[in-house]
Amino acid sequence: MTANEILLSLAAFSFGVLAAAGVFTVLAAVGLVPRFAGKTHTANKVFLYEEMVVAGTIMGCAFSIFEKHIRAGGFFREAFPAMERMWNGIGMVLLVCFGVFSGMFIGCLALAIAEILDSIPIFSRRIAFRHGIGIAILSMSAGKLCGSLFYFWKELYRVSQ
Repeated sequence: MTANEILLSLAAFSFGVLAAAGVFTVLAAVGLVPRFAGKTHTANKVFLYEEMVVAGTIMGCAFSIFEKHIRAGGFFREAFPAMERMWNGIGMVLLVCFGVFSGMFIGCLALAIAEILDSIPIFSRRIAFRHGIGIAILSMSAGKLCGSLFYFWKELYRVSQ
């Protein structure tokens, strides 16, 4: 490996760690894990929930980055070609389970973020930001819209494929 490749690898790893820290910070800021524990009356399992969030994030990153190397379905199809219908059924069941749990997580995250948005008027009164709160929120949403449009217009999602 050259020094250039080592520096690029180190930079990529650092940026990945920073992005993951941002995700975990958002989850901690909205209090999603303690809220789950409170609703299910399992407060003694909070650390397990946090570890599962971390493990799920790491596995999701690994699956998205190394998708060509983690395809177990192809191995099983080649090893047992007569059982293709069974493998299709198992894959469909796993896909439905993943969809249900992902939907539950995203719904809970959206509700937690909505509760955080309720604190914006309180915060604006505390810092004496009385005029222009609507413009500030509109500016943030317009920036998000412009970023999304740019992402799809330049087809940045095709860069990694």
